[in-house]
Amino acid sequence: QLQASGGGLVQPGGSLTLSCAASGFTLDRFVVGWFRQGPTKEREGVSCITTSGGTTDYADSVKGRFTINRDNAKNTMSLQMNGLKPEDTAVYYCNAIVPDLRSPWGQGTQVTVSS
Repeated sequence: QLQASGGGLVQPGGSLTLSCAASGFTLDRFVVGWFRQGPTKEREGVSCITTSGGTTDYADSVKGRFTINRDNAKNTMSLQMNGLKPEDTAVYYCNAIVPDLRSPWGQGTQVTVSS
């Protein structure tokens, strides 16, 4: 199971750090990432990170503003979000990248960017 946390209400230009904790399995076996689903939108990939953390990738919409990290020793991953925009408003989820390896999506964590 994967549990995302750390969301909240933030003003445009603000920052948030999301955390994801894995339980029942070891995260270090998987390429994992962050996904989000905005109002009236489909779920989309935001960022991903390889098992060792050596390679990361980002959606064009967040490149340069978001940073993904993982701590395999703590079985956790994170997403540092800077320069937040209203269009970043969404429910954010963490999960494995490969669909067949994913855990159930869970509730995610709500990020709202608004003045």
